[in-house]
Amino acid sequence: MLVELMKFGKEEKACCTSLDVAETFGKEHKHVLRDIRELRCSEEFLVSNFGLSHYETAQGKSQPMYIMTRDGFTLLVMGYIGDVAMKFKEAYIKQFNAMEKALRGKLVEREKGIAVRQALTKALQQSAEDERMHGHAYSTYTNCIYTALFGKNAKQLKEEYSVGEKENLRDFFLLTIWRPSSQWSASSAALSIVDGGMVR
Repeated sequence: MLVELMKFGKEEKACCTSLDVAETFGKEHKHVLRDIRELRCSEEFLVSNFGLSHYETAQGKSQPMYIMTRDGFTLLVMGYIGDVAMKFKEAYIKQFNAMEKALRGKLVEREKGIAVRQALTKALQQSAEDERMHGHAYSTYTNCIYTALFGKNAKQLKEEYSVGEKENLRDFFLLTIWRPSSQWSASSAALSIVDGGMVR
């Protein structure tokens, strides 16, 4: 049984897969796939809560599977009956709750990080440095901070992690590399560098 935070559409949500459901409820995966395809829900609900994906078998063959949200899981297993099924439904619900709590915490930490970055931007804009550097103080000092934290500037980091030119490097790190507490610490460290006299 595995519920984890996954990218679902454009959002990060608590999800599980049809493979997890099959293993947990002692069903053949093809029967779980059939159960999903035969759900009599609206197309809107189906698209919002079940994402068709693939996995690779031990033999290297690509096979279909579904990634499902909490609501998708709930609708799917509603019809699974018996004491064992009930025990697993309760366990899944607990896992979904834990993942959603973690996601809420991550969003709160992201808001804190945004506030720190806004304070950093404001401090740079109000400094004489921004005028002296013809409005490029923020990008220059951001590169200094990336170099201090990672040993690489923003361009090098984007190349290394295949982040698109128009994509936001901070958001990429937040979603894929930094844990919320790490991101907060890094942002706090960056702000303290500015407050500590680097930008005067």
